[in-house]
Amino acid sequence: MNKTPPRHGLARVLSKQGVCSRSEAARWIAQGRVSVDGRIVRDPEFAIVQGRQRIRVDGADLGDARRFYLMLNKPRGLVTTAADERGRDTVYRCLDGAELDGAPLPWLAPVGRLDKASEGLLLFCNDPQWAARITDPELGPDKTYRVQIDAIPDEAQLRALEAGVDDDGERLRAKSVRLLRSGEKNAWLEIVLDEGRNRQIRRLLAAFGLETLRLVRIAIGELPLGELPKGQWRVLDEDDLRKLR
Repeated sequence: MNKTPPRHGLARVLSKQGVCSRSEAARWIAQGRVSVDGRIVRDPEFAIVQGRQRIRVDGADLGDARRFYLMLNKPRGLVTTAADERGRDTVYRCLDGAELDGAPLPWLAPVGRLDKASEGLLLFCNDPQWAARITDPELGPDKTYRVQIDAIPDEAQLRALEAGVDDDGERLRAKSVRLLRSGEKNAWLEIVLDEGRNRQIRRLLAAFGLETLRLVRIAIGELPLGELPKGQWRVLDEDDLRKLR
């Protein structure tokens, strides 16, 4: 028996192709800028079979879109979303007015997340398939963090963080934990994760009675944050992309 291919709304397909956000796609469609098989479509929920119908935006095929990949040194206090219902500043503030070779950057989506209080390396792209590989919990690259905590841990506590703990139905653990330096009342750890769960490090530390004072992502796979200034971004080159494979 032939399996019926899945059909998806036009706005969703545009966003999944990395062309724009879903809300922006809906606006483009309503404005008559999008055609399917040569016919203008104004319904964002118009069902199509992806890959079987020709979609064009402003007369250009979707396949003509250039792929962009960049890294941002996310400052503390910004939320990782395109628009926040509570009116908080988002990571897109760092990309306002951004240009490359004299042209505005296309719409780019964050690859994974850093919560509001976290800092450091955050990737963006308009390539959903690439983003899915980076964020895949089993196949994606490790993520490395430097974390300041409110205590001086002993070796047993470090190994316990690697062994993990059950929290709200999830198993939280770190791939590796090592002490970087310590003062009188707090310490810095290097924590490597090989999976991604919501607020994983903060929840893991809290389960052992440790408070996270500062959390900075310093690498994804072999790609380091390096000396990129806080709030600044740069485009990834071929060497960077190889480090993420």
